[in-house]
Amino acid sequence: MAPLSDASPVRVALIDDDSGLLTVLERRLGALRWEIEVLAFPPDTGHLSALRLHALILNPRLTGLEYIDRVAAALPGLALIVCTAPVTVSVRVKGLRAGADDWLTKPCHPEELVARIQAVLRRRRAGELPPEEVTIEAGELAIRPDRYDAYVGEQGASLSRKEFELLRQLAAADGRVLEREDIYQRVWGYTMARGDRSVDVFVRKLRSKLELISPGWRYVHTHFGVGYRFAAERLGDDAPDVEPAAGAPRQAPAAGPGAGDSGQSSVADAIAAVR
Repeated sequence: MAPLSDASPVRVALIDDDSGLLTVLERRLGALRWEIEVLAFPPDTGHLSALRLHALILNPRLTGLEYIDRVAAALPGLALIVCTAPVTVSVRVKGLRAGADDWLTKPCHPEELVARIQAVLRRRRAGELPPEEVTIEAGELAIRPDRYDAYVGEQGASLSRKEFELLRQLAAADGRVLEREDIYQRVWGYTMARGDRSVDVFVRKLRSKLELISPGWRYVHTHFGVGYRFAAERLGDDAPDVEPAAGAPRQAPAAGPGAGDSGQSSVADAIAAVR
C-alpha cells in the first residue's frame, strides 16, 4: 500500500461488474481528484501491491470471501471495503473477520460509499505511528509496523492485519490494562456489541503465534473480567494467566486467577469457527 498523506491523491481500485455503480463512482471519485482503477477480475496480491492503492472496493460475489482473507494477510496496509447485494449476517461477520474494514449492502448511495471510504482512511491515518516509534522491542520480540508483523531475529510471526493491530495497540499502552471494549474500538473501529467475543478469539490467535517464535516468553496477559495487558515476561515468572495452546491437554485449574478465562476462550473459538 502507498503511504497515506494529505498531499498525495487517494488511489482506489474497484472490483465489480455493476456498470451503473461503476459509472457513478468513477465520476464522483474523479471529482475528488482520486485516482481510480476498475478491475474486471480479482488480481493477485502482487498486482495489487504494484498498483500502490490506498483502498480496494470489492464485490465478494466476484472474488469470494477467501480473497478478502488472502489480500488482508498479504497487504495489511490496504483498506478493504465490501459493497455487495444483501447477504446473511453470518456472511458479513465472516467477511469482516477475514479482514474487511467495512461492509455496505446494495443498493447504496454513492455518497455513502465515498463517506465510508473516507472514514476508513481517516481511521488508518489516525492509527499510523510516527517514524520514531516504528519498532517496539520487548523481551525477544521486535514489533515492526513497517512490516505489520512481529519478529524474533529474522523469524516473523505471520500476523494477520487484525492480529498485528491488536498487538500494536496493547504494546503502545505502556503496560496499562486495556478493556475489551476499548480494544475493540481501537482495532475494529466500532463499538463492541454485547456478548461479542472477537477480542478474546484474536488474543488467543495472537498468543499462539507469539508462542511459536518466542516460546520462553509471555507477552499478552489476561486481567479477568476487564481486558488485557502487554508486558514481556519470561516463562516461570509469576504468570498463571496464559491459556494452553489449541489442542494441548488442559491441566486441572488451580486456585486463583486464570481458572475461568480459558473455558471462555474455548467457547469463543468454537463460535468463531462456526461463523
